[in-house]
Amino acid sequence: MSVRRSVVAGTGAYLPEKIVTNADLAKIVDTSDEWVLERTGIAERRMVADGETTSDLAVKAAEAAMAAAGVTGEDIDLIVLATTTPDYTFPATATQVQHRIGMTRGAAFDVQAVCSGFIYALNVADNFIKVGQANTVLVIGAETMSRLLDWTDRTTCVLFGDGAGALVLKAGEGDGTSADRGVLSSHLYSDGRLRELLYVDGGPSTTQSTGHLRMQGKEVFKHAVTNISGAITAALDANNLKPDDVAWFVPHQANKRILDATARKIGLKPESVVMTVAKHGNTSAASIPLALHEAVADGRVKRNDLVLLEAMGGGFTWGSSLIRW
Repeated sequence: MSVRRSVVAGTGAYLPEKIVTNADLAKIVDTSDEWVLERTGIAERRMVADGETTSDLAVKAAEAAMAAAGVTGEDIDLIVLATTTPDYTFPATATQVQHRIGMTRGAAFDVQAVCSGFIYALNVADNFIKVGQANTVLVIGAETMSRLLDWTDRTTCVLFGDGAGALVLKAGEGDGTSADRGVLSSHLYSDGRLRELLYVDGGPSTTQSTGHLRMQGKEVFKHAVTNISGAITAALDANNLKPDDVAWFVPHQANKRILDATARKIGLKPESVVMTVAKHGNTSAASIPLALHEAVADGRVKRNDLVLLEAMGGGFTWGSSLIRW
């Protein structure tokens, strides 16, 4: 039986020009290059310039993805943009992108699931294609996390960076098996009881301000490995696949120790893990598409490769996706 599949037609990414190293941060908070590297694996991150917005980053990543897919704004039916740092409270940042890429039909909206946002957005886009409501969808993860940081808090300001990544999904046909090209399945989870472990202490209806990011790092680490491992297992089981079937593991780039521990727990090959955390830091919803684009651009990801995505973020939210390239 033929089924509709969401096939990746192109990827794109954009990073701000400004590079901030651990040594740069050591000038403003009590930290060191050695301390940050040992605990997180992060060496540097990018930061937006004054006046540069989330939509600016998103548009550049989107244009790169569309060029790779051979489409224009007129071809896009839907934009799903994952971000926790929108340009405005409203309208949705996705509508800013819609206007700037010349898309004058269809719909555009934001998804907010923090670091899991891209997995959530990918699932939403995939479902639109599956039911026939869209044929060509632009999925974006874009963040200016530097705008949420407390630059006196050394436990959080060293972790995050800014950037954007995107991909274009096109409707395709498959047989309904794990051999099909496209998104095979996505698995989403959340647990609101754990909000206090990772959150921003402000918002329109509470403080009428943006607020700053707050995190209990040790507790987040503990939950991350357990939750992510469960989501990965669910994705493999749903498609009758094993860890050895995965060609590339593209995780949310939060902390190298989390990535290493997750890969070991699941039994994924160390050489299959795509890591960009050293160069990008944690870019929240942008981290997966940034890492994915790098692996596509340098030729690692090839047609018919099985690619596994996963993320966990504040809320808590977490999830996984399996894609046949």
